[in-house]
Amino acid sequence: AQAIRNVRAGLEEAGYGPGRLVRCGLWLDHPRDFHSFNGVFRKYFGENPPARSCVVSSMVVDCKVEMDCVAYKAPLS
Repeated sequence: AQAIRNVRAGLEEAGYGPGRLVRCGLWLDHPRDFHSFNGVFRKYFGENPPARSCVVSSMVVDCKVEMDCVAYKAPLS
């Protein structure tokens, strides 16, 4: 949940709302964490979540999940 809150805070600070997310990349430390992370992801993004990819990978730092996102912002008219 903290990874998602961090991403959303960064997006909001840059002027992007959560509806602007197009894709999220997720790295999980262990495959057993997928089910619980999937529930958290659903809680934050609801029925129309952004596209995502999820892989299992050892982390460089001591954490269980890494997340990055791609968002869009409408061009100025």
